[in-house]
Amino acid sequence: MKPYREALALPGLRSLLLVAILARIPLTATGITLTFYVVQDLGRGYGAAGLVGGAITVGAAIGAPLLGRLVDRGGLRPVLVLTVVAEAIFWFTAPMLPYALLLPAAFLAGLLALPIFSVIRQSIAALVPLEKRRPAYALDSMSVELSFMIGPALATVGVTTISARLTLYLVGAGIVGSGVVLWLLNPPVRSASEATASPQPRLARRQWLNSRMVAVFAVSAAATLVLGGTDVAVIAALRENGDAAFTGVVLAVWAIASLVGGFAYGAAHRSISPVVLISALGLLTIPVGLGGSHWWLLGLALIPAGMVCAPALASTSDAVSRLAPASVRGEAMGLHGSAVTIGMAVGAPLTGAVIDASAPLWGFALIGAIGALVALAVLPIELRHRRADAAALPDTTPTPASTSTSA
Repeated sequence: MKPYREALALPGLRSLLLVAILARIPLTATGITLTFYVVQDLGRGYGAAGLVGGAITVGAAIGAPLLGRLVDRGGLRPVLVLTVVAEAIFWFTAPMLPYALLLPAAFLAGLLALPIFSVIRQSIAALVPLEKRRPAYALDSMSVELSFMIGPALATVGVTTISARLTLYLVGAGIVGSGVVLWLLNPPVRSASEATASPQPRLARRQWLNSRMVAVFAVSAAATLVLGGTDVAVIAALRENGDAAFTGVVLAVWAIASLVGGFAYGAAHRSISPVVLISALGLLTIPVGLGGSHWWLLGLALIPAGMVCAPALASTSDAVSRLAPASVRGEAMGLHGSAVTIGMAVGAPLTGAVIDASAPLWGFALIGAIGALVALAVLPIELRHRRADAAALPDTTPTPASTSTSA
C-alpha cells in the first residue's frame, strides 16, 4: 500500500483521478447509446449503427494527436473550450438528425472529442515524479476499468427504462459537464520545473517519434485489440451454449481480475516492460476458449488474462510519459490514445469475422496469437534500446586504491 499512499499524497492527484472516473463514465456509455438509438429510433440495422460508431472511432483516432499538439502549444483550457462546444453541438442535435447527417456529424464529433483519456495521462506525468508514476498510472488504469463497468450498464438502464433518444441527451450532458469540471480543475500538463524552464525550440517528430516509441504504440494497439476481441468472443461463446444470461457475471469476473492485477502491478517494487505484459496477455488469452462449454468455466479461464489487462495498459501509459519530452507530451499521449482506439476498433470486428467463419474458440486463439506476435515483433527493438541504455550508464565499479612509496 505504501506506493499508493505516497502517490495519492501528491497535491492534485486525488482530485484528478476522481474527475477522471466521473468524466469517463458518460464517454464509455456512448457506444451502446448510439447503437440503440440508430436501431430503435431510426429503424436501421446493426451494421448502420456500427458505421456511426466507426465514424466516431476514426475521427477520434485522427483528432487525438492533433488536439494533443494544440495542448502542447496553447495550453489545456483553449482545447477544452473547443471540444466542449463541439460535444454540446453534437449531442444536443444528434437526436434530431436523420441518419444521412448523423454519420458525418459523428465523424466530426470524434475528431473534436473531449480528450479526457490523453489529458488525464498527460496530467499524471506533470503531477507525479518519475519514480512514483507506476502506481499513479495503475490507479488510472483501474479507474478506466471502473468506468467501463459503470458507463455501459447505466446506458443500458437508460435506454430500456426511458428511451434511447433521451439517454443521448443525458450522455451528452454528462460529457459536457465533465469538460466544464475539467476546465475548472485545470490540471497542469507540465510539471512546475518544466513550466518554469526556459522555452526550448520545438522538437521535430523524428527526434522523439523513434523506433522505441513506435514499439510502445504498437503493443498498446495490440493490447486493446486483444481486449476488444475478447469482449466479442465471450459474448459469442455464452450465446452458443445458451448461457447468455450469465454474460454480465462473466464480464464482471474478468473486470475484477483486471482490477486485482492493476492493484498488484502498482504496488510492486519493480517495473515490468509493456512488451512482457502484452506477451503474457496474448498468450493467456489463447486458451480461454477451452472453457467455453460452461459459463463458470469460461469465467475462471478469463481470470489469468484478466489480471494482466490493467497492468498492460498502465505500463504503456507510463512508458510514453517517460519517453516523450515534456514539450510534445500532449501529442505523444494523443498518439497513444489513437493506438488504443485503433486496436479496440480492429479487435472486435476481426474476432467477430473469425467466429462467424468457425467458432468462439478460434476467436480467442486468433486475437491472443496476434497480441503475442506483435509483442514478439517489437522485442528486438526493446532489447536494443535496453542495451544502449545500459551502455550509457556511467561505470560505477570501484577501482582499487593506488599505492605509492616515498623514499
